[in-house]
Amino acid sequence: MAEIFAQWLVPLILVIVPFYGLIKKAKVYEVFVEGAREGIDVIIRIFPSLLAMLVAVGVLRASGALEIFAHFLMPFTQIIGMPEDLVPLALIRPLSGSGALGIVTEIIKTHGADSFIGKMASAMYGSTETTFYVLAVYFGAVGVKNVRHAVISGIFTDVVAIISCVFFSHVFF
Repeated sequence: MAEIFAQWLVPLILVIVPFYGLIKKAKVYEVFVEGAREGIDVIIRIFPSLLAMLVAVGVLRASGALEIFAHFLMPFTQIIGMPEDLVPLALIRPLSGSGALGIVTEIIKTHGADSFIGKMASAMYGSTETTFYVLAVYFGAVGVKNVRHAVISGIFTDVVAIISCVFFSHVFF
């Protein structure tokens, strides 16, 4: 029953919404076209920020700067009990969700999904945010120029999430 409902849910919505618009005497096609136009305008506005973020992540990974920074942070991460393999994840997650997912996937392939490090990587991936991606894309879409406090808050939140993740992973796993 649930499978049949799931198969028909989207087509049903695609039929009901236009009919509801017609009942309310809305110009359904014109509203749809205007929404599509606004969507394209948003894509054009955020594309430069998104491209800059993706290039920056690629440069960090390809240049070896990520590994150098991870090595620099190693004494601190050892003190809090973070496994060495998770440092690149902690560094790349605020920049790129897909880059972080690639790191998590590699960790799970190497250590296993039920290993301590696999569980901690999964928890870290789920409890942190792509801070700089959000700032670049969403703030860029609405034209916010001064993001100083958002950057500080986002980085602080990511650091707290990473430290909490390490602590609670040691407690529960």
